[in-house]
Amino acid sequence: QVQLVESGGGLVQPGGSLRLSCASSGSVVSFSAMGWYRQAPGKQRELVATVTSGGTPNYADSVTGRFTISRDNAKNTVYLQMNSLKSEDTAVYYCNAQKKILLSTITYWGQGTQVTVSS
Repeated sequence: QVQLVESGGGLVQPGGSLRLSCASSGSVVSFSAMGWYRQAPGKQRELVATVTSGGTPNYADSVTGRFTISRDNAKNTVYLQMNSLKSEDTAVYYCNAQKKILLSTITYWGQGTQVTVSS
């Protein structure tokens, strides 16, 4: 069973930066894609950013130009660098990984890390 453990959340002022980390107990190269999702109170979970096994990133429009997703295969870790944070970025951020086996896709989730943007 793969485990994903997020870290790096916390309280930051508007305009500040944070870097989230997601450490995988399995090799990240075995995942077809990894990414970050977030869920604010009273809202549905939404995609923030993903990166394919080939390294192609994809971002939500709301974070494009401010957030950067990256992966370190040697450390089995995916990162989310968040700059120019806004109050609307406040949410629980979840790490996600997908593994394709034959015609099925297995999805893994981390436990989440809280990000609060407030002055």
